[in-house]
Amino acid sequence: MSLDLLLSNRCEIPKASQLSSAILSLSSLKVPSVTHFSENKIAERADGKVRLFSGTANLPLAQEIASYMGIELCKINIKRFADGEIYVRLEESVRGCNVFLVQPTCSPANENLMELLVMIDACRRASARSITAVIPYFGYARADRKTQERESIAAKLVANLITAAGANRVVAIDFHSGQAMGYFDIFVDQVYGQPVILDYLASKQISPKDLVVVSPDVGGVARARGFAKKLSDAPLAIVDKRRQGHNISEVMNLIGDVKGKIAVLVDDMIDTAGTITNAAALLHREGATAVYACCTHAVFSPPAIERLSGGLFQEVIVTNTVPVPEQNYFPELTVVSVANLLAETIWHIHSDGSVSSIFK
Repeated sequence: MSLDLLLSNRCEIPKASQLSSAILSLSSLKVPSVTHFSENKIAERADGKVRLFSGTANLPLAQEIASYMGIELCKINIKRFADGEIYVRLEESVRGCNVFLVQPTCSPANENLMELLVMIDACRRASARSITAVIPYFGYARADRKTQERESIAAKLVANLITAAGANRVVAIDFHSGQAMGYFDIFVDQVYGQPVILDYLASKQISPKDLVVVSPDVGGVARARGFAKKLSDAPLAIVDKRRQGHNISEVMNLIGDVKGKIAVLVDDMIDTAGTITNAAALLHREGATAVYACCTHAVFSPPAIERLSGGLFQEVIVTNTVPVPEQNYFPELTVVSVANLLAETIWHIHSDGSVSSIFK
């Protein structure tokens, strides 16, 4: 089936999909805002040497990035042959240009990964000056080490494939673990999704004295601690959990006090939602007045939607690194956009600027 992406018109910036009502009163959270482009900045940077393409995995996000940047998505023809093979042809010249390819490797992970590799190869053979793979959600990142004998470290394999295809740089949002960045032999820039989630929480302006940030497992403590510091150094609690097997988890106990508090669970992704819903149930038993979930990647593998919409959460806040199908929306779900973060990152890379300065 043909999946032609012949894009010629700049899209309007879609607003974040917020399907729940704010119930909390205003107070004062000091949270850094996401940078916004000025018209002058767009004009100065639109020098014609940057090319932005999108794969089929998350076209709406790529359109929003292009709109923030003040440029148009370049034309690309992507097709699937009858046997499932992927065909890619660039419809515009990229010779001597800095090319950015937007393609998360979310479900179907293998198809989207292969599509990205073929896109990279097409750009390399078309004499692009540099090729940056913008991978909002980096699939296979959880396979970053051996937990049992004779296992593959698939994260390293995927890094090798992207490098071998011809990419010069990778941009990804919130790797599952820090060591995944070290598997690449090319430049890697990690973009943090926290600012857009924090901006949204700040709009609710929950009083810091009513708030506690919770890590759903011991491995996410550093992430939750950083989140808590941005929320006026809110207190931290940890859920101690033992994993029974792949996609199966069991909550054991709580380290910290959540009684009478609004609990904010922080994680990098929600897959089957077993970890985070078990944690939410524990927090309610321990006396939390409300539970919010804040996660960057909405992977939402079954039965995630049933678990998340079961009444345990006041709100589930995610970003659009992974597209959320319309049928997967539920009343408590809010989707905030990372397009501005990625647009700013792309411009900084294109103009040899500092990416880390975006988050200071």
